Amino acid sequence: MSNVTRNHKDNVFCMIYRDKKNLLSLYNAINGTSYDDETELEVVTLEGAFCLKMKNDAAFVVNSRLNLYEQQSSANPNMPLRDLYYVTEELKRIAPPNTLHRSTKVKIPVPRFVVFYNGVSKQQERQIYKLSDLFEVKEAEPELELKVTVININPGSNEELLEKCESLRGYMAFVENVRENRSDGMKLKDAVSCAVENCIEKGILAEFFKENREEIVEMWEYEFDQEIYERVLREDGEVIGFEKGEACKLISMVWKKIQKNKTIEMIAEELEEEISVIEPIYKEVQDSGENYDCGQIYEKLTDEKIG
Repeated sequence: MSNVTRNHKDNVFCMIYRDKKNLLSLYNAINGTSYDDETELEVVTLEGAFCLKMKNDAAFVVNSRLNLYEQQSSANPNMPLRDLYYVTEELKRIAPPNTLHRSTKVKIPVPRFVVFYNGVSKQQERQIYKLSDLFEVKEAEPELELKVTVININPGSNEELLEKCESLRGYMAFVENVRENRSDGMKLKDAVSCAVENCIEKGILAEFFKENREEIVEMWEYEFDQEIYERVLREDGEVIGFEKGEACKLISMVWKKIQKNKTIEMIAEELEEEISVIEPIYKEVQDSGENYDCGQIYEKLTDEKIG
C-alpha cells in the first residue's frame, strides 16, 4: 500500500511526494546522491497550522539539510518571501525559541529552496529568485538573503533530471496528457480522468494512479489551468470578469492545436467556433511565436476590438 496522505487541499504533485520513496528519489536526482534508506528522510511539511494558513508542498530533512520543495504552474517571483515564512516556521519547530538563550550555538539544518515550474508560459530552464529582488531599496550586499532555485520541468527542459527521476517524469507525462486532452476540446474533468486511465494503461506511476484515481479526478479544478485561472481571477488584487476566463481558455486551446499544425478551419471545426472568432486568435498566437503568453494575447485582442 502507498503511504500517500489524502488531502483535498493537495495537488497531484503533493500526493506523489507524500510517498517517502518518491521524495528521496527526487532529492537524489537533484543532488546527484544515492540515498536509499527512507528512514534517513524526515518529513516536516507544514500543514497550514500557523497564522497565515499557508501550506508548503514538501519539506524534509536529509543529511542535515532542510529542503523545501514547491510545484508552481505560474511564475511567482514572490517565492523567496513565501519560503522565508515557511522556513521560519520550520526552524521554530526544529529549534524552539526557548533554546535561543543558551550560551552555546544552536545547530540547525542547512535550508535549500526549490520550485518545480510546469506552467504554460515560456520560462528559462533554470533561474534563481532572490529575496533581495523584492527589497524596495537595492543594496549591494543585503544582510538578509534567500535564494530559490526554479527548475522548469516542462518537456524539453531539464531532461536529464526527468530521466533520473521516474516519479517526476511520470508526473509531467500526466500533466502533458491532460493538456493534450484539453487542447482536443475535452472538459477539464474528463481530460484528467482520461489522463489517469492512460497513465495506468502505459504503466506510468500506475500503482499511484490506481490507488488515487478518485481523489485526483475530484481535485481537477485545483491544479490544472491554474495559471490561466490566476490571471483571470486575480490581477493586482482586483477580480476580473468571467468573460476573460473563457477567452483565455479558448486562446490556450488554439495555441495547443497550432502546435499540432492544425489549420484555422480545422481548429474552428474541432472547437465548434466560427472561423471569424478563431482567425484573430490564430493570427496573434502565430505572431507571438516563442513568446506566447495567453494574458498578453488577450490584452492585444481586447485592445484591437476597442480600437
